[in-house]
Amino acid sequence: MSLLHHIRSLHTLSPANKDHVSAWRMAISVAVPSLALLAAGRPELAGYAVFGALTGMYGRTEPHQLRLRHQGQAAVLLVAGVGVGVFLSAHHIHSWALVIIEAAFAGVGSLFTDKTALKPAGPFFGILALGACASVPAAAPWHTGLLIAAGSAAFSILVGFGGWFVGRTWQRGRRRDVIMLRGAGRRAAWLHAARYVTAVGGAGTLGVLSGSGHPHWAMAAAAVPLAGADLPSSVYRGIHRIVGTLIGLVVVAAVLFPWPGSPLLAFPGQEAAVLVCLVIVLQFSTELFMTRHYGLAMVSFTPVILLVGQLAAPADPGVLVTERAVETLVGAAVGIAVVVLIRRRRPAVR
Repeated sequence: MSLLHHIRSLHTLSPANKDHVSAWRMAISVAVPSLALLAAGRPELAGYAVFGALTGMYGRTEPHQLRLRHQGQAAVLLVAGVGVGVFLSAHHIHSWALVIIEAAFAGVGSLFTDKTALKPAGPFFGILALGACASVPAAAPWHTGLLIAAGSAAFSILVGFGGWFVGRTWQRGRRRDVIMLRGAGRRAAWLHAARYVTAVGGAGTLGVLSGSGHPHWAMAAAAVPLAGADLPSSVYRGIHRIVGTLIGLVVVAAVLFPWPGSPLLAFPGQEAAVLVCLVIVLQFSTELFMTRHYGLAMVSFTPVILLVGQLAAPADPGVLVTERAVETLVGAAVGIAVVVLIRRRRPAVR
């Protein structure tokens, strides 16, 4: 395969497949609980709702009964990530303990997502939820954050199943592919889990040693390349993650930095409402491109995560943007290195 072909593949937009339908489902799933929390005067809790609502990213093109099962499995991963993260935050567990726990969660999540054949592949969103929730002060008791995420996930599943009430179609005998974790398949799954533990733990270690206040960003970025089906796609995902994040940080700077055109300055006293609305719009854009071009999706998804973080615990925008850029570069590089050095064996599909 020529170098030119590889370069072209980095900016090729895949064909559309009713992406706007999935994008609207995601926007609704994020909007309803987030706006409800805003109306209740608790916008700092919106992050828990957003991570629960990411359940809607799974099973986007499947028939309703398969999507119902698929999203139920995804909800387990996401709510578990939020629950562990809020627990760690509430008990002020940070740095090295966070690295160890998040790396272990990545390994267990890898086994779970391989077994259930979740799409998007891998435990990335669960890892992201854990790190993000653990790295901001707990805005509510542990059980409250968990219930918000679980309720948001349940609402997202309801939105995903909502089309059934119109068409009333049920395809009998349809089943989702699952992974046979026996023999060679089991060894392949454990090897893949070891790759996640190595990449996430290694990136987190570098993040802590660098003195960054957000090592979880490096850990999340390290998990991205491991979701690729083969070596080229894994490297592409890592590169897309870096480029998409860096461009997305420009969007974050345009929102958070105090310049004359900043939307936060345009609506004084309504900063939380502006951030919530931007999160909803950007999540729609994320889902619109998630399967067509991962890099473009990251341009929107990067601000989503940083803006919900600002709602929970406002930070200096300059430090936020700088550290996110550095940690993403470090994490993606570690993830790519692990992909190259520890080759994956594909489990058999049943």
